[in-house]
Amino acid sequence: MIVEIARRRKSIRKFKPDRFDINILFECIDAAKEAPSGSNAQPWHFVIVEDFALKEKLREVCESGERKFYSHVRGELAEWLHSKGLSWQKPFLTDAPYIVAVFAYKKAPYSRESVWIAVAYFLLALEEKGIASLTYTPPNRDEVAELLKCPPEYRLEVLIPTGYPDEQKVKEPRKGLDEIVSLNYFGEKM
Repeated sequence: MIVEIARRRKSIRKFKPDRFDINILFECIDAAKEAPSGSNAQPWHFVIVEDFALKEKLREVCESGERKFYSHVRGELAEWLHSKGLSWQKPFLTDAPYIVAVFAYKKAPYSRESVWIAVAYFLLALEEKGIASLTYTPPNRDEVAELLKCPPEYRLEVLIPTGYPDEQKVKEPRKGLDEIVSLNYFGEKM
């Protein structure tokens, strides 16, 4: 049942290097392409990165952007990042056997929203297959897109490392329905 898969899915940052059958990714992308999209434009494009040398370059470019980001972050976000043990270092970009880059066709109506719906389908399909994932949005997406030879009419939305988890992680708690649902008007309790 879809709700059970959604409750099970969590972000993983430590991956085993073991490869899995790449056809699993194709099956999950096949599910993702069924997502609704503005004007049925289907504005998504998926790039699967498996080449280790390219993953090393991706990591180098992303970590360069992250160093700049982390040098300026302050306040609550800085505290939250520190509490989770997160830093500019992104080893998951070379540890995961595959990185899936998801792009949006900029000229399509509601391209960003449509692509993120497809990403959600993709994440749930991966979880159903027993493959862990992380949605990672580098701060320097244009540089990453250039590295992946993205045409100018597309925009990188997310990098998704995929693989078998190499960490035991408890899913972060979720808010209750009473905290996120109103009836008729915002703030009206159910």
